[in-house]
Amino acid sequence: MDLGFFLIQVLNGVQYGLLLFLVASGLTLIFGIMGIINLAHGAFYMLGAYLAYWLTGVTGSLWLAVPLALPIAALIGYVLEAGLVRALYKRDHLDQVLLTYGLILIFNESQRMLWGSDVHGVAIPDALNWSIPLADNLSYPVYRLAISAVCLLVAGAMYLVIQRTRFGMWVRAGAANREMVAALGINVKLLFGAVFAVGTALAALSGAIAAPVSSVGPGMGDTVLIACFVVVVIGGVGSIKGAFLGALLIGLADTFGKVFLPDFASFMVYAVMASVLLWKPRGLFA
Repeated sequence: MDLGFFLIQVLNGVQYGLLLFLVASGLTLIFGIMGIINLAHGAFYMLGAYLAYWLTGVTGSLWLAVPLALPIAALIGYVLEAGLVRALYKRDHLDQVLLTYGLILIFNESQRMLWGSDVHGVAIPDALNWSIPLADNLSYPVYRLAISAVCLLVAGAMYLVIQRTRFGMWVRAGAANREMVAALGINVKLLFGAVFAVGTALAALSGAIAAPVSSVGPGMGDTVLIACFVVVVIGGVGSIKGAFLGALLIGLADTFGKVFLPDFASFMVYAVMASVLLWKPRGLFA
C-alpha cells in the first residue's frame, strides 16, 4: 500500500467520522442532557438528506437547499419535543423507546408517501465538483474535503456555544440539575425544546451535506443510528468532546476495516467499542 492510497483512506475515515460526529453530537446532547433515548435520531439524518434532494430540485442549488433545510428540520424537532417527547421526561426509558421507535415508522412511511421508494441522487455543486491529485493515478474529491471542513466548523461553533455563552451555561446547568435551573427562573421547557431542535438540525445537516456522496433512499438513517449509538457509548454519554473522538475512531476503524478486512468490517467497529469500554467502562469522557 503506497502513501497516496493510505492518505486517501485516512481522509475517507476522517470525513466519515466527522459526519458521524454531527449526528452523534445531537444524539448525545438529547440523551445526556434531557435523558431521552431517541431512536428516531437516524430518521432526522434521513430527513435532512431528503430535504436536500427536494429543495435542490426546487431551487436548483445545494447552496440554497442546505440553509433552507436546517430551519425546517429544527422546527420539526421542536414540535416533536413539545407535542410528544416532553411528556416522557419523568417516564421510564421503555416508554421513550416505544415512542421514538414509533416515530421511526412514521418518518419512514411519510418519506415513502412524499418521495416514493426509489433511490435518488443529489448533484455536487459545480464549484466543488473537482479533485485534487495526490499521485499519478490517485486524486481526492474536493467535495469530501468540504464536508470535513463544514463538520469541523460546526464542531468549533458547538464548543464555543456550550463553553463560552450563557445559553451553553444554561444547557450544562440543566443537565446537572434541572430543578435548580427552573427555580432560578429559567424556562427549562423552552431550553430543552431548543436543545432537541438543535440536535435534530445537526442530524439533518449531516444528512443534507452527505446526500451528494451517498444515495438518498428509504431507511438510510437506520445504519447511521447504530453507528451513532456506538460513538456515544465510546465517547461517554453527554460529552461532545467524547463524541468527536469516538466518531473519528469509528470512522477510521470502519474505513480501514473495509480495506484490509472487508469480511470483518462491522466487527472492527464493535471491537473498538469493546476495547474502549474495557479500559473505561463509562466511555472516554463520561
